[in-house]
Amino acid sequence: MFENLSSALQKTFKNLRGYGKLTEKNIKDAMREVRLALLEADVNFKVARDFVKKVQESCMGEEVMGSITPGQLVVKRVQDELEELFGGAHKEFDLTGRPASVMMMGLHGSGKTTSSGKLAMRWKKAGRRVLLVACDIRRPAAVEQLMILAGQVGCEMVRPDPGETVPQLGRRAAQFAKDGNYDVVIYDTGGRLQVDEELVRELKEFEAETKPNNKVLVLDAAIGQESVNVAEAFKEAVGLTGMILTKLDGDARGGAALSVHAVTGCPILMTGSGEKMEDLEPFYPERMASRILGMGDIVSFVEKAQGIVDEEEALRMQEKLAKNQMDLEDFLSQIQQMKKLGPISNLFDMMPGDAMKMDAKKKEAIATASEIEMKKFESIIQSMTKWERRNPKLIDRPRRLRIAAGCGRKLADVNQLLKRFDQMGKMGKQFKKMEKRLRHLKKFTTK
Repeated sequence: MFENLSSALQKTFKNLRGYGKLTEKNIKDAMREVRLALLEADVNFKVARDFVKKVQESCMGEEVMGSITPGQLVVKRVQDELEELFGGAHKEFDLTGRPASVMMMGLHGSGKTTSSGKLAMRWKKAGRRVLLVACDIRRPAAVEQLMILAGQVGCEMVRPDPGETVPQLGRRAAQFAKDGNYDVVIYDTGGRLQVDEELVRELKEFEAETKPNNKVLVLDAAIGQESVNVAEAFKEAVGLTGMILTKLDGDARGGAALSVHAVTGCPILMTGSGEKMEDLEPFYPERMASRILGMGDIVSFVEKAQGIVDEEEALRMQEKLAKNQMDLEDFLSQIQQMKKLGPISNLFDMMPGDAMKMDAKKKEAIATASEIEMKKFESIIQSMTKWERRNPKLIDRPRRLRIAAGCGRKLADVNQLLKRFDQMGKMGKQFKKMEKRLRHLKKFTTK
């Protein structure tokens, strides 16, 4: 997401930082590059024009042009405007009332049903009782799909009765949720290939029966500028309280996300970037702006890690590494925890510093190589016996040959894994020595 835009903007600002003093021409040239980058990223042309105009006006003042570090101030002004373009402050769902209700809307294929399941899992993990309601009675297997997701999440679900209309289903489900003392009810409404009169009438009647706190549009970011037209149509027809952008991993341009809020005024609540149930994240304008400008997003990375990595297990691993007591079972556990964090290329985008300075092709190459290596190491360790995993130093050549044959790998791959594991052990010893030196230094300075 935003890969092309991010690369273009970072290149432009790298040139700007090279100037000791900025002139009006420097700023205009840079803003022309920014405008081109936005248009190439599929940002609405009116949005791109207004954005550049605001940034240029704010950069022409004495504060920027007369600054010691004018290039950095220009980047800061662009960052501020990007945050505003994304909606300013982070917005949450309105979960007041019991039950709070969420009406999910969108076209066919936008990811409504999957997003409904992801939201249900997120709120269930937060300790809320969630009810899913299958309101898509036209799309084949839509009810079955939501039923499968409800089973995965562990939520109850209301399905339509034979001959029941969508508004009637909504009324029955709303009463069921109230009687059952649920915290949140999520209505997965039906979609169409395009917004038509029948869909609008159905949604209006459904809204009148259920009176939802949240009217959320699920938008496919990969359809580009058409997503802006879809958002405008739904807002005009039914009214919206927020949006969820899906399939952001399928579009390197990402211009839809930059355009929809500016055009509709509706906040982006969450973004989806994968098929897994965990792949739905809150949308923070300031963090996204920081990532686009190459400053990373370490806060989101830490939050993601906290939600996946077991803290007690991490401390146990740290202690074992410091004492040089780690075995290959621990190494396998670390690989599997790393895989839970998602694609390595996505993690790169959250990292500030050198990781952000790499071009897209280099990042992708390193990420792909790392993922292939992790998969290879995982299969090799799983081909070992428990005794071998716990005593890696005693794995001789015959055992290595058997392990390689058992997982379909080469002997060189097994040797590479054991060498990497040995290097990790040496690193643990170095940490221990450093810790001793620091303790000694602290003792000396105290005296």
